[in-house]
Amino acid sequence: MSGTHHTRVLIIGSGPAGYTAAIYAARAMLKPVLVQGMEPGGQLTTTTEVENYPGFTEVQGPELMVKMEEHAKAMGTEVITDIITDLDLSKRPFVAKADSGATFEAEAVILATGARAKWLGLETEEKFKGFGVSACATCDGFFYRGQEIIVVGGGNTAVEEALFLTNFASKVTVIHRRGEFRAEKILIDRLEKNPKIEVMWDHVLEEVTGTDMPLGVEGVKVRNVKTDEVSELDAKGVFIAIGHAPANELVIDQLETHHGGYVKVEPGTTRTSIPGVFAAGDLTDHVYRQAVTSAGMGCMAALDAEKFLAEHEEAEPAAAVEPEKAPV
Repeated sequence: MSGTHHTRVLIIGSGPAGYTAAIYAARAMLKPVLVQGMEPGGQLTTTTEVENYPGFTEVQGPELMVKMEEHAKAMGTEVITDIITDLDLSKRPFVAKADSGATFEAEAVILATGARAKWLGLETEEKFKGFGVSACATCDGFFYRGQEIIVVGGGNTAVEEALFLTNFASKVTVIHRRGEFRAEKILIDRLEKNPKIEVMWDHVLEEVTGTDMPLGVEGVKVRNVKTDEVSELDAKGVFIAIGHAPANELVIDQLETHHGGYVKVEPGTTRTSIPGVFAAGDLTDHVYRQAVTSAGMGCMAALDAEKFLAEHEEAEPAAAVEPEKAPV
């Protein structure tokens, strides 16, 4: 796809926020264009069972996102598989350039780019990434059947990953730098009852060890934060589950952000620091970060965009009308 495309509403991102914004914008007859981005479906495509989305007692994350995409298309959204690489918000219409060479001009933009996994930043973590080190248990857990696995982290993500990995691993060791988890109690209860899971409190990952030919993980070195004692553990897989950071690269230098890079919006709205630009989902939500709240914010963004466009379309014709000249 190439050339320049004009749209009233451009939605960037395809998680619950993006697809819900698309549904509402399409129902408002705004003929939205949604560009999916690098990971169509967002983070939910890397989860297994989703048990807390209303209407589904249990649904697979990827299945839920397929249903949302189908819904958005059925309402009239043009869904494009591409990646936005540059976004100019300096003037309206806003201009977005895609990896395919296409250019999009939009009267309003809804940002729903979400968040992505954080990494520790270790040299050996980078070395073995994709060869035993992963941030997605759903994607890669299957490869470690009958093996011992390490999970690093102490929040919901880490506990969920550890529980899921017990479906494959012979043993899962959770490495956490604190003395207690920061996860939901129901998840902690499940973890404590699982005989395959062992927790190393007050420890941090220092190094991933393994072979070079072929490249593969054999174990880890962990350090006790209280005693500085270093221990070595055998493991074939290391899963980093220390949370997520907002995918804000397109707008970090253009929009006001806070709390470590999350896009700031006016309280009770999805309006950003630039009129006509709206943000929804994990890109702006540093508190809840749930699929259902992201969907709700997607709805808000579409309604905010609809109101913005209506107000500006009323103002622009009025400004364009010139007073009649008196007859000479």
